[in-house]
Amino acid sequence: MAKHSVAMAKKRWPIILAAFLSVSTVTVLLMRATNSDSCNVNSLNLAQDKQIRSSVQVGNAASSPLNFMKSKLVLMVSHELSLSGGPLLMMELAFLLRGVGSEVVWITNRKPVEPDEVIYSLENKLLDRGVQVFSAKGEKAIDTALKADIVILNTAVAGKWLDAVLKEKVARVLPKVLWWIHEMRGHYFDGEYVKHLPFVAGAMIDSHTTAEYWKNRTKERLKINMPETFVVHLGNSKELMEVAEDSVAKRVLREHVRESLGVRNDDLLFAIINSVSRGKGQNLFLQAFYESLQLIQEKKLQLPSLHAVVVGSDFSGQTKFEMELRKFVIENKIQDRVHFVNKTLAVAPYLASIDVLVQNSQGRGECFGRITIEAMAFRLPVLGTAAGGTMEIVVNGTTGLLHPAGKEGVTPLAKNIVKLATHVEKRLTMGKKGYERVKERFMEHHMSQRIALVLKEVLRKAKQ
Repeated sequence: MAKHSVAMAKKRWPIILAAFLSVSTVTVLLMRATNSDSCNVNSLNLAQDKQIRSSVQVGNAASSPLNFMKSKLVLMVSHELSLSGGPLLMMELAFLLRGVGSEVVWITNRKPVEPDEVIYSLENKLLDRGVQVFSAKGEKAIDTALKADIVILNTAVAGKWLDAVLKEKVARVLPKVLWWIHEMRGHYFDGEYVKHLPFVAGAMIDSHTTAEYWKNRTKERLKINMPETFVVHLGNSKELMEVAEDSVAKRVLREHVRESLGVRNDDLLFAIINSVSRGKGQNLFLQAFYESLQLIQEKKLQLPSLHAVVVGSDFSGQTKFEMELRKFVIENKIQDRVHFVNKTLAVAPYLASIDVLVQNSQGRGECFGRITIEAMAFRLPVLGTAAGGTMEIVVNGTTGLLHPAGKEGVTPLAKNIVKLATHVEKRLTMGKKGYERVKERFMEHHMSQRIALVLKEVLRKAKQ
């Protein structure tokens, strides 16, 4: 019976993939990131900071915690419409609100002049789910902003829309604005972007680390204060969890991906799933991977063959950085061990096929790093940099292992790769603990409850 189920699943694996593929699974693939100085998170004492309100842990509710948003008009303003993290998260919230009967209007502030296939596809996805799509400029946009119960600005860059479109009407809209910020990079601290930030109803940020960073930098650099700030950890979508918890689907996807990569079932796959850029640390990961192979050889360890998978390349427009990665692989003669996978919507198959996720974002790390909780849902241990939101997700020594960002993290990461390659039980135990942590903290209903608390507060302030 089990063999029959697997055989049937193999025939329909493309259908399985399409059914389970969610917007969240592409959140990290095309995000642009640059290297920046690190942030000291050890000194944070956010529990005592009354300005930054921590998200509340909740259980699963029989009905959506967002039901109070029924018939409310919500205007969402995104700086762009792309496959990067911010827009996809905003789309996910738009669909959650539509699901409880909110009237949702979407505006994209920055669009290319030429037709864009990605924008066309995403706009149609919005329209298909009942989200209205308006032009960023004109009376229709202004009227909607004035009538809306809540206006959500997505990312710091979206702040440019306020003056450019609303002009003298900005002050009337600010009291009902929720500003959703995901950025960790210093160049976003520009008065042109965020000068209105102190006057909005609230800011929503994905991690405590990022919230503290914004609070300190806006005060020190721009001499302005943050509004009331809510930390809202993200959650995995139901679709992602369905495939993560379907053993047959995972087995089929694992076999298919490994066959396409030319690796055996018992080979060990360590994957980094991010857009290829220096800030995501693929170069340091490959250095660590090469060093781990040398350690295994020096210690004469008897292990299955180790492979590194880099998901998020761009074969059609290879950057100078990606060419550096490929050159490193060739020069060190590890072409048979390293696999480059083009950027793709289908992240779930790779999570199903690998053994360990490497989250190697540099500088201040990820604001949150959704791929981390998605990997944990697949019962994968995570090797992550001890920076940014990753430290709020991964429990060092329990659900994964952390290493320093920068060059000083290469050798510790290499040793962690060897450690997990050597200890099968440790991998399995960490994966199990990671899955349990996801179920406790990082599910869609957790995120919905957290966002509901924020929206209620914004509505209350807007009525004052």
